[in-house]
Amino acid sequence: MEITDARGKPISKGTYVIYSGTGTIGEVSDVKVKEDETWAKMGNDLWYNSEYLEVVDKINKKTKKSQEDIKSKIDKMKQKLEDVDMSSELCDGGG
Repeated sequence: MEITDARGKPISKGTYVIYSGTGTIGEVSDVKVKEDETWAKMGNDLWYNSEYLEVVDKINKKTKKSQEDIKSKIDKMKQKLEDVDMSSELCDGGG
């Protein structure tokens, strides 16, 4: 069975793909078929269902940079959320 992306383009080892769910871009390091579903493994050692991947010709440095910027912003937002006091002492209830 040939492994293809969401647009029907073939995926094999060495192909660059983008995962539509998170925008993760990487080079395919392995492929497999399991229970009639096709999967591609990227350099981050995670397996992605090929239905949600799109083959890209090459990694655009600007795209990779913006991906790093987004990750940095998410990390900053997580840090801010960790600093929020969620104790019940600050809440007044109506009644």
